[in-house]
Amino acid sequence: MSARTLVIGNRNYSSWSLRPWALARHLGIACTELRLPLNTPEYRAEIGRYSPTGFVPALIDGDVRIWDSLAIMEYMSELAGGRGWPMDRRRRAHARAVAAEMHSGFGALRGAYPMNIRARGRRVPMTPEIAAAIARIDSVWGDCRARYGAEGPWLFGDYSIADAMYLPVAFRFQTYGTDGLAAAARDYAAHAVADPLITPWVDASAAETETAAAYETGIVA
Repeated sequence: MSARTLVIGNRNYSSWSLRPWALARHLGIACTELRLPLNTPEYRAEIGRYSPTGFVPALIDGDVRIWDSLAIMEYMSELAGGRGWPMDRRRRAHARAVAAEMHSGFGALRGAYPMNIRARGRRVPMTPEIAAAIARIDSVWGDCRARYGAEGPWLFGDYSIADAMYLPVAFRFQTYGTDGLAAAARDYAAHAVADPLITPWVDASAAETETAAAYETGIVA
């Protein structure tokens, strides 16, 4: 496989696949897409060729193989001459901390609110753990917009890896509601899901025919 290839799962469900795909669009990095539908015989038969962990996404670029979303995005940033992170050292450190927090945390929210781009009006029971996660996201987004909002519409002004990391969360709020978010965070989430550069992903997710019960959670309110 010689071309730069991004191996992804279902567009409707695979939040980790969406993250580097969105960044590639913003950085203008061309990738051939290889889609392996999650939890299928095809996926189980093929994923080991690309990812030693058995998970998507994976990026294959010649003899380089990367199987973690954040590592893929760091690699893309290097391909783009450092774009994808703020140029200012202090702001870059802040952005990295925000992105890493999403990478390693918010398990309660991710488990209760699986990404399902097509779904609307879903509701699941609120728990203290989910409420705490929502409060923390509201704080992160509100703080970033208060600090850097005058410089652009994204968390750190210009689009960054932090925005790509939180994009699936914005889609989760679109699906499960924005209760617990203040106006600044709601506005940011609405802006993120309306990004015209990700429209092809959203359109493709609507056209997918596969469904996965684990991701079809919640009741329609």
